[in-house]
Amino acid sequence: MAGAEYSEISVERLEQGGMNKARREALLDVSRQIRDIAERLESLWHDEEEYLDNMPENLQGSERYEKADEAVRSIESAIDILNEAVEYIEAATE
Repeated sequence: MAGAEYSEISVERLEQGGMNKARREALLDVSRQIRDIAERLESLWHDEEEYLDNMPENLQGSERYEKADEAVRSIESAIDILNEAVEYIEAATE
């Protein structure tokens, strides 16, 4: 993954050269914003998962069910990616 390699290189450069307080605070602010977005997505993920779990048995296996299931998995992946981004950002500020 090019993104992961770039992040690792960026963290390494920051550790070598240091980071001033303003950039560190800006990164932490971005990290907080991403975390807030991940929390909002998690709420939507729970709603969609509840919708899926409560779908009538006769609709399970239908196209409607498959779309809802795909949405749940996609939202979950997005949450994981955002949480990983927060970890990289926070590592850069240490």
